[in-house]
Amino acid sequence: MGKAIIELESAVKVYRVEDVEVRAMRGINLRIEEGEYVSIMGPSGSGKSTLLNIIGCLDTLSSGRYLLDGQEVGNYNENDLARIRNRKIGFVFQQFNLIPRATVLRNVEIPMIYSGKPNRSQVARDLVRFVGLEKRLYHTPNQLSGGEQQRVAIARALANDPALILADEPTGSIDSATGEKIMSLLTTLHEQGNTVVVVTHDEYVAGMTNRIIRIRDGRIIREDWIMHF
Repeated sequence: MGKAIIELESAVKVYRVEDVEVRAMRGINLRIEEGEYVSIMGPSGSGKSTLLNIIGCLDTLSSGRYLLDGQEVGNYNENDLARIRNRKIGFVFQQFNLIPRATVLRNVEIPMIYSGKPNRSQVARDLVRFVGLEKRLYHTPNQLSGGEQQRVAIARALANDPALILADEPTGSIDSATGEKIMSLLTTLHEQGNTVVVVTHDEYVAGMTNRIIRIRDGRIIREDWIMHF
C-alpha cells in the first residue's frame, strides 16, 4: 500500500437551511494514494460537490477526519486552509476562472506570486509550453478558445507543484473533441506521477481514469477499477 494523499474517515457534512438539516455527506470513508488517477461520479444532489469542496479545503467537515498529504485539516482556520489550497492543491474548474485582463503568462504566474515562489516567469513559461500555448503567452482569455482557456487553467494548477490536482467537470464547458484533448493532458500528468482527481457526470470522461468512485445520497455506493491496456 502506497502513501495516502487523501484520507477521509467517517466524514459527515451537515448544512442547516433555516430549521432544516441537510446531510450532504453521511459517513464517507475514502483513501486515495499518491499517483492515483480517480474520478468521482454521482447524480445531482448526491453529495459530489460537497465531497469536492471538502477534498479541496473549500469547506470543512461537521464530524469525522480529513487528512490531506498526511496533515489533518479539520481544525484549520480559513487562512490556514487558503495556504494549503495555494501550496498543495491545483484546481481546474469548469468555468476556467481566469483573470480577464491578465495575459496567459500572468494568469499562470498568479499562484506563485501568492506563495512567494522564485523564478516565476520562467516556471510559467515552461508550464505554458507544456500545455502547448507558447504562442499565446501574451493573449488575454477573451482572445482564446474554451479549450485554450482550460489549458491555461491546467498550467496555472501546476504552478506550485501541488500534491493534488483536482479537476471539477474539466470538459463541461467545451466541445467533445476539445474535451478529449483536455483529458489526454490530465492523463499525461497522471503518467508523469501526479495525483489527479476528476469530478464528472460523464461516463466517458470517468472511463479514462483508473478508479471510479460512485456516490449517492451522501454515501459511496460503489468503486470500479479500470485497467487500460
